[in-house]
Amino acid sequence: MHPIVIGHRGASGHRPEHTRSAFTLAFALGADAVEPDLVATRDGVLVIRHENEISSTTDVATRAEFAARRTEKHVDGRMVTGWFTEDFTWAELSTLRARERLPTLRQSNTTFDDQQPILRLRDLFDLVDAAAEHSDRALGIVAEIKHGHYFASLDLPLPELFAAEVSAAGWNTDRLTVESFEPSVLAQVRAQGIRGKRIFLLEDQGHPADQLAEYGAGALSYADHLTADGLAALAAGRSGTRLAGGSRSSMGSSTATGDIGVDGISVPKSLILDADDAGDVIGASALVDHAHAAGLEIYCWTLRPENKFLAKTFRSGTRKADFGHWQSEFRLILDSGVDGVFADHPDLAVHVRDARR
Repeated sequence: MHPIVIGHRGASGHRPEHTRSAFTLAFALGADAVEPDLVATRDGVLVIRHENEISSTTDVATRAEFAARRTEKHVDGRMVTGWFTEDFTWAELSTLRARERLPTLRQSNTTFDDQQPILRLRDLFDLVDAAAEHSDRALGIVAEIKHGHYFASLDLPLPELFAAEVSAAGWNTDRLTVESFEPSVLAQVRAQGIRGKRIFLLEDQGHPADQLAEYGAGALSYADHLTADGLAALAAGRSGTRLAGGSRSSMGSSTATGDIGVDGISVPKSLILDADDAGDVIGASALVDHAHAAGLEIYCWTLRPENKFLAKTFRSGTRKADFGHWQSEFRLILDSGVDGVFADHPDLAVHVRDARR
């Protein structure tokens, strides 16, 4: 098996995330695909940012002309303060410049601050096409649609906007994968005729925001989807909510949980690594085998070499920014049989993956 390596927001360990240089470098370092996060502007342009709140990834807070746009909003169950993409037109956002999101941890990346503009999805399509012309590998995009339910409430239907961009760029191919933490978004993307794989992102706790909004206490949790029955339901495209007694009920809605015929799931590495009660990693969990048995692909996020992000078993020293025993953690995850990994430093993930061969 040869798992793919996906540059997480590009080569975000080497350059400020979601910038042109981060995406270009990711492919140069051996990534098979790159992952953009997609949110919308007020005029319906899909832009590539980690969140719709952009003060941590751009220079917007320093721009006097936009000072009055700072506000507080309720986004997917959280109160967030800052500047939001949906309050700007693309013409306005295009004047901003990108900054490193983790400046204290990745200080070298801050030397690239304020040098590169925000990208649109259409810009990334062009970038990947250009990179593919100089590569003997099939280069892809794994696009994450963020806060679909929230944006729909603002009359900004992300699946429809996404489908229009994909069609205009001629990118409705198997080089494109779509992922979301919201099952209804994946169902809507399929309804729009997008052909690529659909990957359901899951957290290690909590509930999908769209399902909570629609079904309240009856919504299935992420953990419910990771049971044998839950995985089988995802693969089969069945839908259901939890009844008061804990059983399930078919709902027959095309946007219901599981009625999306997903091709796979993507989970945090904490669900791949098996740890004892003290938090020490003792091996890989059985989740990969369970997903494959259900007919699903499974991906893992996010491989990062710094101590701050490594499981405590693989840390070295006390400085959070220092690299720990990252090769050991990466190897254990790759040996679990995952179909792909997201990595901030794609070169490091490629190194460990290829050494296994």
